[in-house]
Amino acid sequence: MSENFFKQTEVYPWQKPVWDMLVGRFPNVGHGLLFYGKSGAGKLDFVQHFVAWVLCLDKQQHGACGKCVSCQWLKSGTHPNYVYISNDEESKKNNNQIKIEKIRDLQPFVQQTVDGWRVVVIQPADALNIASANALLKTLEEPGERVLIILVTQHFLKLPATIRSRLQRYALDRISMQDAKTYMQKQDHSLGEQQVNLLLNLSNDMPLQALHLKDETWVMKRQLFLDDWTALVEIKNMLMKYSTKWSKELNFVEFEQMFDYLLSDLVAFKLGQKIRNIDLDFQKIATYYTLEQLFNIYQALQKAKHYTQQNVQTHLIIDDLFVLLLNVK
Repeated sequence: MSENFFKQTEVYPWQKPVWDMLVGRFPNVGHGLLFYGKSGAGKLDFVQHFVAWVLCLDKQQHGACGKCVSCQWLKSGTHPNYVYISNDEESKKNNNQIKIEKIRDLQPFVQQTVDGWRVVVIQPADALNIASANALLKTLEEPGERVLIILVTQHFLKLPATIRSRLQRYALDRISMQDAKTYMQKQDHSLGEQQVNLLLNLSNDMPLQALHLKDETWVMKRQLFLDDWTALVEIKNMLMKYSTKWSKELNFVEFEQMFDYLLSDLVAFKLGQKIRNIDLDFQKIATYYTLEQLFNIYQALQKAKHYTQQNVQTHLIIDDLFVLLLNVK
C-alpha cells in the first residue's frame, strides 16, 4: 500500500466533507476510525492520504507535505510508526480471513512509547474472524497514547457490533449522480452521456469504478455474448462452438464478471425491475427461462468461482455453464 500514499494532492471531491471534519477536529477524533463505502468510492486512497497527513511533520490543510522524513519513510515503505494489516494470498484461499496472530502482534506496537503518532490500518476489516475481532477489541479498549487504529471495509454490517460500537464511522461513498457524472466527464472528455450512464449503472454509481470499467474488455463484449447466448438456445446444437469460443474470448474472471451482470439483469427483467445493462435488450432471451432455472444457473456460477480456487480448468467450468444454459423450458 505504500507506493500510492502520494499519488494525489487532495482527496476526491465527494470525500471533502469527511476530510474537512477530521482535519478540523484532529487530534480529537478518537483512537478508532472506520471508513466504509462501496467498491470504487476511493476508500483506500482517502485512508492513505489521511495516514500520510497524520504522520507528516509539516502538515498542510489539504494533505501531507510529501517532503519531511516521515513522508519519505512512507514513500519507501519503511515508516516505523505505521502498520498495515490485510489478508495475505494464503488466507484469501482459506475463507479470506485475517488471522488472530496478526492482531496479537500489534500489542508491542500500540503499547510502546515513541515520538509522534502511531497508525494501524486494517483492510478489509470484514476479513477479521471471531478470534481476531475479539483480540482487536481488547486493543481498541486499551490503546496506547497517540495511537490511531483505522479499519476499512466495503461491508459495514459484516463487522461485529462490538467492534462497530467502539469506532467513529465515516461513509466515503456519499456522492450524487450528477456529481459522479461531472467527475467522470472531467476525467475523460471523450465519454458521452449514454456511456457515462451505462458505466455508472454497472458500478453502483461509483465514478472511480465506472472509469475502471470503461477499459474492461468484457464490457465491450456483452452484446456479442448476448447474441451468442440467444443463438445457442434457439439452435440448441452449437454448444461446443460457443463454449470453446468464450473460453478464448475472455479469461474466466472477465467471463464471470460479464455473465454475473447479465444473469442478474435477466432476473431483474423478468421481475419487472430496473436493469443495469441499459443498452441491451433482454426481451428475447427472457422467454426461454423460468426464474427457477435462472436461480439455478446463478448458483452454479457462484460455485464455479470456488472451483477456480481449486485449480479446476476454467474451460471445463465454462462448458458446464453452457450446458446449463441449454436447459431451457
